[in-house]
Amino acid sequence: MKKVLQNSISVIMALLVLFSTFSFTVDKHYCGSYLVDSAVFSKAVSCGMDMGSSMDDKMSEDHCCSNKKVSVDGQDELKLSFDQLQLHQQMIFTAFTYVYFDLFEPKPEQVIPFKDYSPPLLVSDIHIVDQVFLI
Repeated sequence: MKKVLQNSISVIMALLVLFSTFSFTVDKHYCGSYLVDSAVFSKAVSCGMDMGSSMDDKMSEDHCCSNKKVSVDGQDELKLSFDQLQLHQQMIFTAFTYVYFDLFEPKPEQVIPFKDYSPPLLVSDIHIVDQVFLI
């Protein structure tokens, strides 16, 4: 079960990296206020009512069709180097690593003066002799 969970998390993280670097463009063609066509990675198909640039300026003002382009840019650089960090970020990183490695510093060994001596022999059980019981 643990192996399956680990593999699924690895696949999800790989897909996250893939989609964070992925960039695409959505092109939409409107006639008036109605969406006629939308296309991803290519140009949207026109409805055939485009007047073209050969008409004069007055005709182009009355033009009812419009194209809208939405572009999503992905991340270009995935590996950040340490010298691109600002000074306060470098100081926080340095302090964090210093404190983190200080957590794993071995503690001094405690001296137990009576570890070589054995406990005294039990002659009689004092609870039974005095009849003191915890209830």
